[in-house]
Amino acid sequence: MHLNANVLASGRHDAAWRLSDNPRSVDDVDAFCEIARIAERGTFDAVFFADGPQLAADFDRRPWHSLDPVVLLAAMARATERVGLVATASTTFNEPYEVARRFATLDHVSGGRAAWNIVTSQSDDAAANFGHPRMPGHAERYARAEEFVDVVVKLWDSFEDEALLADPVTGRYADPARVHRIDHVGPAFRVRGPLNVPRAPQGRPMIVQAGDSGPSRRLGARWADALFTVQRTCTEAQAFYAQLKGLAAANGRDPDSLVILPGLYTVVGSTQAEARRRREEMDALLDLDVQVALLAERLNVDPQRLTLDRPLPDDIDGQGGAGITSGFVENILREARRENLTVRQLLGRNPFGGHRLVVGTPEQIADNMERWFRGRAADGFNLNMDAYPSGLELFVDHVVPELRRRGLFRTAYEGVTLRSHLGLPRAPSRYAPASPGLVAATR
Repeated sequence: MHLNANVLASGRHDAAWRLSDNPRSVDDVDAFCEIARIAERGTFDAVFFADGPQLAADFDRRPWHSLDPVVLLAAMARATERVGLVATASTTFNEPYEVARRFATLDHVSGGRAAWNIVTSQSDDAAANFGHPRMPGHAERYARAEEFVDVVVKLWDSFEDEALLADPVTGRYADPARVHRIDHVGPAFRVRGPLNVPRAPQGRPMIVQAGDSGPSRRLGARWADALFTVQRTCTEAQAFYAQLKGLAAANGRDPDSLVILPGLYTVVGSTQAEARRRREEMDALLDLDVQVALLAERLNVDPQRLTLDRPLPDDIDGQGGAGITSGFVENILREARRENLTVRQLLGRNPFGGHRLVVGTPEQIADNMERWFRGRAADGFNLNMDAYPSGLELFVDHVVPELRRRGLFRTAYEGVTLRSHLGLPRAPSRYAPASPGLVAATR
């Protein structure tokens, strides 16, 4: 089983910061380094930072993603030795060359622990920060993303492993025959290359992708080493798992080379009652009127139409509001319909984080995870903790030992790179040793 920690400034619960010893952790690098150290103590595969290039709309009531995740992970790399480091960068608001260079650099800084989480972004607020009146359409974003990733991978491969010589006897520092221009010309990008960073310790940084639409699934099946997914029932997750493994095979890949990690939000207690009290203590600090308004925004309906102790109106169609991930909305809506949940009950199911919630003892949480893992609904989980660092400490100190006792999770790291943690080989270069290099290409 593979475990990844989805790191938020204070935790998944909106009120977690109000019970924290460090409520100003939004820009506290040492606090983030401590989270990484705890995850490493638990032999997690990686820590992960979502990101968006805009100020969160609700920045006045809770911490938000503030610091650039690649820069932050570079600091966390120096505070740890083994845990992987996954950062988000948008294909809509960046250029392939800069993303390729940034993540290749992080892979060198961390000794082979870097991964790029591909997103296309969704927020018009983000678009406005880059001079656009609104976000490009979904199809346009994903067409750009496909080409973007293709260019990045070509750039990562533009240096062969033996290109850097650094031979003081001969005076040769690099071998131009092993450095390649990519000369990419496509609808969105014209990139000559090569990259100016030597080949990464992992061969290429890992690629992670999140999303649930058809284009997103196709993108992930072609390029991703790992997928972060949003399924809230085991049956739905099994269907998604089978489909994506099949899509990977259709792209000529070994299905086992694609690691599928659904999101899971846990609240841990020594007894179920204790776990519920922990959750209720945080819930008591929330403003219900604000929560209803946020749910209405997510569902793209008038807040006046939502009544706390009544089910959702029948005509809500699953088309979420602007900047909201469609997969999150569709999964939440299906759950509400299936169980006839009232608005109040739905607010208790993590409708804003989107991922399913399990509140209970270490044994109960491990039971749930084992059922999904053995049932081929997941290769592991992208874990959301109610509060950082306390929720992560509870999971590492109590759930991880239970998973180990069942033979489901490692007791120690066996390798040093993120690819090795996930059982993936070092990425091969597309260039054979005899391929024409920079000298031949520029003659």
